[in-house]
Amino acid sequence: MIAWMNWTPSVAIFFAVIAAILAVMTVYEIVSPCTERKGFLPIETTRGDRLFIGLLSAAYIHLAFLAVSDISLWIALGVSVLWALVLLRWG
Repeated sequence: MIAWMNWTPSVAIFFAVIAAILAVMTVYEIVSPCTERKGFLPIETTRGDRLFIGLLSAAYIHLAFLAVSDISLWIALGVSVLWALVLLRWG
């Protein structure tokens, strides 16, 4: 049924990490419900909102690295993780 998809170890790890992040955030939300707050983003956001914005930003950061440079995507991953941590903490 999904034989058309190329399930390389990298793809499997990517989806497993995203699933783990969502599971951890779900448990964290159940244990410690959050309220909306205003950080440096121009809107009030919850942890889930900031996680979604962080994941979306990571995709755009990787696309930008692919579009404008030949630098390794490991650097893009580092920038994305750093940005997501800043966004989750102070966004």
